[in-house]
Amino acid sequence: MSDSGDVPEDECLAVWCAGDDWCAVTCAMDVIDKKWHPVIIHRLLRHDALRFNALSNEVGEITNKMLSQSLDDLEEKELVDREIVNEKPVAVEYSLTERGESLQPVIDSLEEWGKTYLRPAESKDESAC
Repeated sequence: MSDSGDVPEDECLAVWCAGDDWCAVTCAMDVIDKKWHPVIIHRLLRHDALRFNALSNEVGEITNKMLSQSLDDLEEKELVDREIVNEKPVAVEYSLTERGESLQPVIDSLEEWGKTYLRPAESKDESAC
């Protein structure tokens, strides 16, 4: 496992907690801290690249506004790449950057952990996640 010394300084994501032994966890959570970020990353890992409407369908109950804001944030964090694939009508395709793809083991681990503790659909109630 690499430490932050292996990453060029301009690619580091968090410095405010540097030196604390919990900082790496905080840095990682800062990247995927929003409700929809891990879902979007998960769907892009499974489909390589998707246009906005296809990604919206894959994610499900997300609003277009929230999807747009989430994609902007993920793009700012250099996890998602936005490419215009058609000028008229404008069509945009989203894919993961190398940094985004590097989250695959994290997303896979979250998925496996979640499967362990996820309630079966028939026993869900309003207080369930």
